[in-house]
Amino acid sequence: MISPGLAIMLNALALYAISGILLAAFAFQFALQELPCPLCLLQRAGFAALAIGPVLTIRHGPRPGHYGLSILAALAGAAFAARQILLHIMPDDPGYGSAVLGYHYYSWAFICFVIALIALAVMLMCEGQFSREPARPEAGLFAKAAVWLVIAMTALNFVGTVVECGPAACPDNPVTYKLLTPGTGG
Repeated sequence: MISPGLAIMLNALALYAISGILLAAFAFQFALQELPCPLCLLQRAGFAALAIGPVLTIRHGPRPGHYGLSILAALAGAAFAARQILLHIMPDDPGYGSAVLGYHYYSWAFICFVIALIALAVMLMCEGQFSREPARPEAGLFAKAAVWLVIAMTALNFVGTVVECGPAACPDNPVTYKLLTPGTGG
């Protein structure tokens, strides 16, 4: 049985995992000079949206609706990743971007979204966290730091997207940052 306090701790751990994924994507973008394509950006948005449920749980306590929001985000993110996998499914297609441990980022994103869906389903089955205690457990520094970290990582990815795409639609295969390259319309 999961208590509300343990549920808040597990949701904080989920936020650290999501922050790690967003940080890794952002780091690979700059370390390997691989600008994310529009589907990559949608997958990052899916991870940011996935964080909404845990943030709400940490702020307001566990509720089934919080997990429902994250399930919808994970389904959308998995759909974006699956679409990109299907674009590069042919045997001779090199894929988009570098591979990590034999899989491209979008394959890893799909795996992470499926793992998130399974974890969310398991959390929903743990009904003890939804009990109405006299007082909701206060989120500690660990949980509050997780919230601010995921907000910071989401903001950094948003700024990176604006710099990459400018005010217009992102190119299918970006090679420059529009706002940093003269004459690209940024």
